[in-house]
Amino acid sequence: MNDSFGIQQSLKNLGIHESNLGSSTGLNWLDSGAASLASFSPADGNKIASVQLATEETYEAVVAQALVAFETWRNVPAPKRGDIVREIGNALREVKADLGKLVSYEMGKSYQEGLGEVQEMIDICDFAVGLSRQLYGLTMHSERPGHRMYEQWHALGIVGIISAFNFPVAVWSWNTALAWVCGDVCLWKPSEKAPLSAIACQHIVGKIFAQHGLPEGISNLIVGDASIGALLSHDARIPLVSATGSTRMGKQVGKAVGERLGRSLLELGGNNAIIITENADLEIAIRGALFGAVGTAGQRCTTTRRLIVQEKVYDAVKNRLASAFGKLVIGNPLDEKNHVGPLIDVQAVEQYLAAIAQVKAAGGKAVVEGGVLTGAGYESGCYVKPAIYEAENHFDIVQHETFAPILYLIKYSTLPEAIALQNGVPQGLSSAIMTTNMREAEAFLAVSGSDCGIANVNIGTSGAEIGGAFGGEKETGGGRESGSDSWKAYMRRQTNTINYSTQLPLAQGIKFDI
Repeated sequence: MNDSFGIQQSLKNLGIHESNLGSSTGLNWLDSGAASLASFSPADGNKIASVQLATEETYEAVVAQALVAFETWRNVPAPKRGDIVREIGNALREVKADLGKLVSYEMGKSYQEGLGEVQEMIDICDFAVGLSRQLYGLTMHSERPGHRMYEQWHALGIVGIISAFNFPVAVWSWNTALAWVCGDVCLWKPSEKAPLSAIACQHIVGKIFAQHGLPEGISNLIVGDASIGALLSHDARIPLVSATGSTRMGKQVGKAVGERLGRSLLELGGNNAIIITENADLEIAIRGALFGAVGTAGQRCTTTRRLIVQEKVYDAVKNRLASAFGKLVIGNPLDEKNHVGPLIDVQAVEQYLAAIAQVKAAGGKAVVEGGVLTGAGYESGCYVKPAIYEAENHFDIVQHETFAPILYLIKYSTLPEAIALQNGVPQGLSSAIMTTNMREAEAFLAVSGSDCGIANVNIGTSGAEIGGAFGGEKETGGGRESGSDSWKAYMRRQTNTINYSTQLPLAQGIKFDI
């Protein structure tokens, strides 16, 4: 393996070996006896390490231990749980450079984005520490004399987490940091395309829980294929399943969990648009659209897929974007001079090429032509050119999310038309408007404006902060993670009525005398 960027030392620091077990309840790792999965870097095509896959037997062993751990963990005072999460955040600070490098190398995002993802983990831990003292209920007045009512929130149980390759550690932390302070234990099934980052995280947090004399099973990891995901989704012992990934996958999880009347928190596909009005600050608009379209090589659920541009500034935007795309440097994500890294694998490249063929077949015109890069530095076959095509919103391929750096330019004349175009896709995650006109901004944010879970003004679609609830509508799934009151998804609500009188009046004035 080429170690010019120090990846070998980072792997050693994170406890990643050439061969790794893939099932864990904390510090305890279970040998399933099954075959191993090799993780290859899209940066250079080299094998990083291998991970043993879980079986149904190891899954059962992990769940059994998680159930035992929950009985202890739920009784730990919430502020104490928060203090332990604080220590996890500090541990992440110590390994930020190494973990960010592993995320970058295993997934393909730039090293700066890898560091940013670890920073998200640290930030959500900080958020969760404060939250641990703010799991507030309500006190209500009773209609019955001598009675008091209130509501409180209790720990839910095991939270199952299915994460995607594009954010191999951050999405897990959004769920676990909140779930842990809420008194839940977690069972994580990471993407098979980025399992080593998950193993590194398990090593970090397992030590923290052990140092406090807590039982195995508060943080659980199980690396497996779709069959393990199916076990998790159908398991009635897991009251909440949080799943991040494609809409197709989310529908399967939602159906399985729904059939057993469990809860699902779904973070699925996005087909995000930026509206650029004639009143936009084009410097801000171009910068926002550029990073939104090519950050993480277009493999974010919040990636800017569509640019809806007012006809008076359309040509100026098109030309400036084409110029900016021409200046992008594509190459190894660990080399900080590069702006864009590879796609996750060659299957993603095939989907990228298929999308280009489809938009051309539908009548789309190339502004910046796409293509696969070859030659020195591109041996993995995963490097592609960020592309721009003029298109129509109704094209089938434009209605579909392609996880690649392809940006569609769409022209509009009036703002109501632009908003209708923005909303005219099955997905509803992130959206933005670029304007200095207050009326345009407020119209976009109104109930008749963007139908997305995230609606921004003068920033792009990508790069949500952890303080706000993250998630979307329609085929994005409707779930919310991270900030605001997202913590309520990880708890069960209980309404309490206390009678401190010497009488027993019934509600609604009902008489029942004997």
